[in-house]
Amino acid sequence: MDNQKPTERQDPNVKISRRHFMKYTGTIVFALGTGRYVFAGQIPTPALKQNGIDTKIPSSHGYLLVDIKKCQGCTSCMLACTLVHEGVQNPSLSRIQIMQNPFEPYPDDLTIAQCRQCVEPACVEACPENAIMAPAAIGHVRVIDKTRCIGCGECQTACPFTPGRPVVSPDELFNDEIKAGKCDLCSQTPYHWDKAGGGPSGKMACVEVCPVGAIKFTNKIPVQEGDQGYMVNLRDRSWRLLGY
Repeated sequence: MDNQKPTERQDPNVKISRRHFMKYTGTIVFALGTGRYVFAGQIPTPALKQNGIDTKIPSSHGYLLVDIKKCQGCTSCMLACTLVHEGVQNPSLSRIQIMQNPFEPYPDDLTIAQCRQCVEPACVEACPENAIMAPAAIGHVRVIDKTRCIGCGECQTACPFTPGRPVVSPDELFNDEIKAGKCDLCSQTPYHWDKAGGGPSGKMACVEVCPVGAIKFTNKIPVQEGDQGYMVNLRDRSWRLLGY
């Protein structure tokens, strides 16, 4: 995975237009052939186990489903993710990851690693600073308050999936202190191209930019056991005619 550090950010007051947004990511798709969080007054949702007492947090109002047989591995979703969150194109900072293994046959040569917005998130329980929230204002999407985050990486370690979905890296907005970040369904995106923004009722960069429609948003809770609820068939009749 590319570990380069972003060297330049856009002015967060300058919005990226949809045309430019599509141009930035579309250029990569063409070349391949196919392909700070600001929590104003938000109160942290308590962890699943706080002071030895079990608690619950509301289910997220949104989830991302993917079709790995449809995905072409173009990484447009990764570039789009970092564009709207960081103002730069840097795959190492992406909240969604495309993992490819050229030694495996189709369809095992590729997979999409997206945050599950788990009903019972291990990352929330593991955070020692109660920095992972599920604010009602953004549909109870699980997000990280970087002002509380100490960069310990416990959330990434606790994530039951590989790789751990939270991204832990230096953050320029915090003097390059190590901070964690995770998929927020584009609800906290300072560089979003649409005035209405993202979140469960808005537009998610990865969904909008995927050239083959391999990523889908749903507000229904997927099956939580393993991958079966999140890895789905998004192919229509035309794909079946092609043998997919």
